[in-house]
Amino acid sequence: MKKRIYFLLFTLCLAGFATAQNYKGGIKLGLVSSQVAGDTYSGFNKAGLNAGGWISLPVGNKSEIQMELAYIQKGSRENPDQEKGNYDTYIMRLGYVEMPFLYRYVYNQRFNFETGLGMNFLIHHSETFNGEELNDNPFKRQNLCFLAGLSINITDKLKINFRTDNSLFSIRQEKVSGDVWRFWGYGQFSDALILSAYFRL
Repeated sequence: MKKRIYFLLFTLCLAGFATAQNYKGGIKLGLVSSQVAGDTYSGFNKAGLNAGGWISLPVGNKSEIQMELAYIQKGSRENPDQEKGNYDTYIMRLGYVEMPFLYRYVYNQRFNFETGLGMNFLIHHSETFNGEELNDNPFKRQNLCFLAGLSINITDKLKINFRTDNSLFSIRQEKVSGDVWRFWGYGQFSDALILSAYFRL
């Protein structure tokens, strides 16, 4: 029910943008490098994809409001390293539908800065250790993320964006060993670095 409400609100906002003057929109495609703080592993070793659509509306000479609807792959990976005596394989795969809402500052014709929040809805997940499926610690179906990034305009139709995407709440429903503190509680938190190409239609 909550997902339907969020998607309805997003659709209504999108419709409002579309009826406004001077709006811009298009598609995005990017690569994701992610990790999970608190899973006892380190490094942005999990690769993924980020793809969807976007629409933005100028609200001043230097300001824009941008909304997106995209699929994003997050998670964590640990590969064996025999030199370090590590023979274990671990992988966490998380697939979300993400709805970012961003404020964008237009620094000049080349560079733009952005910050905002993104609502994540979990649509699929898996977790394995040495090839065995783990189901003991369920994941939350929804999460809120903090986003910040930089865009470089290549042409009028293409820009390259680099963004950090960090969950504000634990991705787990319950506490697990290795939990870390973030803002207002202990848990496991998803962190992602995203490099995307934005195409204006």
